[in-house]
Amino acid sequence: MANWYTADLHLGHDRIMRICARPFASTAAMTDALITTLQETITPDDDLWIIGDFTFGRNRDTATIRAWFDAIPGRKHLIAGNHDSPTVRALPWASQHELLHHVDRGVEVTLCHYPMVSFPRSGSGSLQLFGHVHDLWPGTRNSVNVGVDQWDFRPVQLEALLPRAASLPLNAHFSDVEFGGTTRVPLPPTTIPDID
Repeated sequence: MANWYTADLHLGHDRIMRICARPFASTAAMTDALITTLQETITPDDDLWIIGDFTFGRNRDTATIRAWFDAIPGRKHLIAGNHDSPTVRALPWASQHELLHHVDRGVEVTLCHYPMVSFPRSGSGSLQLFGHVHDLWPGTRNSVNVGVDQWDFRPVQLEALLPRAASLPLNAHFSDVEFGGTTRVPLPPTTIPDID
């Protein structure tokens, strides 16, 4: 069993191809490629955390959205995004949240569709995973964008997230909001801790 994270799939969304310059021949090709990648990556015992914007479902029929959902293996969890319509939210997700704080192999992780400067236990070295901003911003040392536009249209695990987080700059305002401007800044680990 593994935890996988992704965001901003926007399955079936025509305009996202232009907005983010996604390199697919068509919206159908994009949707097929994203689903195929998930099928090749996620096992039935894995947890897939979709951190918002599964599809742009406002103009999409329920049967199509359900078929996309059913084609993806694993236990699927939704961290709701701004484009997750009532049709998307009505799917049989294993869980659904606006914001979730959990532990993945000893690393505290907060999941929210929107990037944040401060989040649960951010002052204690927690890591936030977000989407929403697509290809515009990779994030900071303790808040990483897991959107498909940042990760070659693939889901990602902590093994890849922690080194990327370590390579990103610290948010310039993090110590202001967490510690009143002091330099004490607990950061997330750079590798997955050994757990006995």
